[in-house]
Amino acid sequence: MEGLYIAAAFVGLVVITVFKGVRVVPQGYKHIVQRLGKYYCTLTPGLNFIVPYIDSVTHRITTKDIVMDIPAQEVITQDNAVIVANAIAYINIVSPEKAVYGVEDYELAIQKLIQTALRAIIGEMALDSALSSRDMIKEKLKAGISDDISDWGITLKTVEIQDINPSKTMQASMEEQSAAERQRRAAVTRAEGAKQAAILEAEGRLEASLRDAKAKVVLAEASARSIESVTAAVKDNELPVTFLLGEKYIEAMRQLSESDNAKTIVLPADLLQAVKGMMDKVK
Repeated sequence: MEGLYIAAAFVGLVVITVFKGVRVVPQGYKHIVQRLGKYYCTLTPGLNFIVPYIDSVTHRITTKDIVMDIPAQEVITQDNAVIVANAIAYINIVSPEKAVYGVEDYELAIQKLIQTALRAIIGEMALDSALSSRDMIKEKLKAGISDDISDWGITLKTVEIQDINPSKTMQASMEEQSAAERQRRAAVTRAEGAKQAAILEAEGRLEASLRDAKAKVVLAEASARSIESVTAAVKDNELPVTFLLGEKYIEAMRQLSESDNAKTIVLPADLLQAVKGMMDKVK
C-alpha cells in the first residue's frame, strides 16, 4: 500500500513537472520568462519548453493593438481660455521585455505622457486656433511622444483627439459674449435705420422746398409775362395792372363767398373805379 502511494506521488510529480515545463503561447501574445528572478527569454506563439521549477512565466503580454482612452482634462490656451480635451491612442507592444522592465506601468505612463503633451501643445495656441486645428494637434502629439515610448518597446500607431470643447464656464461666457454682440448689432442696425429715415425725410423736405421755390419762380415769371402781354395789348401803363388786380380781387371775393363763414357779400357797382381807388391808396 505504501508503495502505491509513492508511485502515485511520483506520477503526480511527473505530471506537474511536465505541466510546468510545457508552455503553449496563443497567437497574439508573448510570455516573459524569468530564471531565478532574472529575465531569461520571451516565448513566442506556439509550443514552448522551459525548465520546470527554475523558469517561470511572469508576464503575458499581448502583441495586438491596445486601445487607450485618455481621460478628459482642462487645458488653458495661450489667451487664457479654459477648454476640455480628451483623446484616444492606439499602441502596439513590439518588445515585451522593454515594456515590462522599462517602466512600472506602461499604460499609465503613456496616458500621463499624452495628457502632458496635449496640455503643452494647446497651451501654445489661441482658443479659436485650438478649436479648429484637430489635425495639427494630432500630428504634434504623435510626433512628441513617439520617441519617448519607443524606449519602452512600444509603438504609437495613432492618436486621435476625441473632444475639444470650451469648458462649461467658458461656454457660458461665450454665450453671453455672443448675445451681447447680437444685441450690439441690433442696436447699430436700428440706429442706421433711424439715420437713413431721417436723411430721407430731410432730403424729401429739401426736394419739396426746391420744387416749391421753382414753382414760385415759374408763377412769378408767368405773372410778369402776363403783365407784359396785357401791357403790350392795351398800350397803357396803368390798365394792365388794374386788370390783373381786378382779376385777383374778383377771385378773392369768389373764394370768400364760398367759405363756410360767408354771409352776404356786396360788390361795388363800378368795380374798375374801386380797383383804381385801391391802387391810389397804395400809391
